[in-house]
Amino acid sequence: VQLVESGGGLVQAGGSLRLSCAASRSTFSIYSMGWYRQAPGKQRELVAAITTGGGSTNYADSVKGRFTISRDNVKNTMYLQMNSLKFEDTAVYYCNAVTILSMSYWGQGTQVTVSS
Repeated sequence: VQLVESGGGLVQAGGSLRLSCAASRSTFSIYSMGWYRQAPGKQRELVAAITTGGGSTNYADSVKGRFTISRDNVKNTMYLQMNSLKFEDTAVYYCNAVTILSMSYWGQGTQVTVSS
């Protein structure tokens, strides 16, 4: 599975961005997808995840109420709507997919920079 992220960029604090992650094949074999982020000098952390079947979601406490994860199984695409962005949201955001055979795939990452 190849994953391609898009939608990153520079935004002022309080602004919004929407990230997209397009999968190269049907999400039929994918159990869950998620967004992770890694800021300079920090470990990669889970931001949000969603199952492709039932659509169950979970979020990091730091983004609850501000970010929304969604997926379109017809378009094989996952989204992350990010509102009320904060300086501390600045990071490289990575798309991840885990298949039903527990194989994990990563995108190349997209930079999100929030200016204070």
